[in-house]
Parts: sequence; structure tokens; C-alpha cells
Amino acid sequence: MRLTPRNTTFFDLLAESARHLVTGADLLSQLLGAERPERKVVATQLRDAEHAADESTHSIMRLLNQTFVTPFDRDDIYRLASGLDDCMDHMEEAGDLIVLYKLDTLPPLVSEQVDVLRRCAELTADAMPRLRSMKDLAEYWVEVNRLENQADRTYRKLLAEMFNDGTDAIELMKLKEVVDALEAAADSFEKVANHVETIALKES
Repeated sequence: MRLTPRNTTFFDLLAESARHLVTGADLLSQLLGAERPERKVVATQLRDAEHAADESTHSIMRLLNQTFVTPFDRDDIYRLASGLDDCMDHMEEAGDLIVLYKLDTLPPLVSEQVDVLRRCAELTADAMPRLRSMKDLAEYWVEVNRLENQADRTYRKLLAEMFNDGTDAIELMKLKEVVDALEAAADSFEKVANHVETIALKES
């Protein structure tokens, strides 16, 4: 039994942050499928989504500074909010690089990377509201960990293809930066899932 009230706004803001990730992953997928002239428009929308996600993160940080009693450990809230922000940052970085580097054709495995990110985003957005009860979360972090392992395998296959196919050195460098950003996004989704697991175990 708690003797002091908890500010439950944190749950709403974390859920909002996670919904931005779904938008970001969907836009990244659209960007891959767009013709090069259309990619700038989608990249701008992705940048706008990243700014909106930043605002959600800033709202959480401001609330942390203003709130005495938090729903769970304030350091865990900080790490979770920062982790969600990292997911979006890496996805936006990948989209931005595709446009800046004027990459015409991307290997099919890049689409597989983005498909994994879309699924991770959906799972994360579905899981965040359940932090209120701390119930039915185990399947979420188990599945995200499985997806991140899948992303690792895809990343390694991509690198092997890129280096073995005799791609032009400059194009290779550009493409590697994109796939590195996508791999970093997958890693960030796994870190968020790990944070959720830690929080759930502490609160159980």
C-alpha cells in the first residue's frame, strides 16, 4: 500500500513515445520503397516524427524533475525514456543517410532489417501501456530479443554480401553507414526491452 500518490502521467508519456516509434518505422519502410525524388518528402516526415518523439522525451524528463514520487524508480524511467529516444534517432539517421548519400538501389536485406524494426516498434508500443499493471510483459521482451538476434544475422549477411560483391568502395562506405544505423536501432529496441524486464522484475 502506497502512502503517497504516484504521478501516472509517466505511463501516458511513455506510451506516446512508443507510438512515435511505430510512425517512424512505417515512414522508414515507405522511404525504402519510394523513388529517389520522393524520398526527400518522406525523409522530412520522418524528421518531423523524430522531433515529435524528442518532445515526448523532453516532457518525461521535465516531469521527472518536477515529481517527488514516481511510479517506479526514477533512474529506470530515465533509462527507458532515453532508450525509446535512441530507437527513433537511429531510424531517422538511417533515413536521412539514404537521402543524403543519394543511394538509388538498396540490397533486399535492408528491407528485412526495416521489417524487423517495424515489428519491434509495434511490440514496444503494445507493451508500454502494460507498465501500469506490470503484467503480460514477458512475451514482449522475449520476442524483441529474438528479433534482435534475427537483425544481427541479417546485418552480418548484409556485410558479407556488400564486401563480397565488389561494390565500389565509396558506395560501400555509404551503404555501410545506413546498415550500421539500422543495426543500432535494433540494438536500441533490445535495450528498451531489457529495461522493461528489469523494471518488471523490480516491481514484482
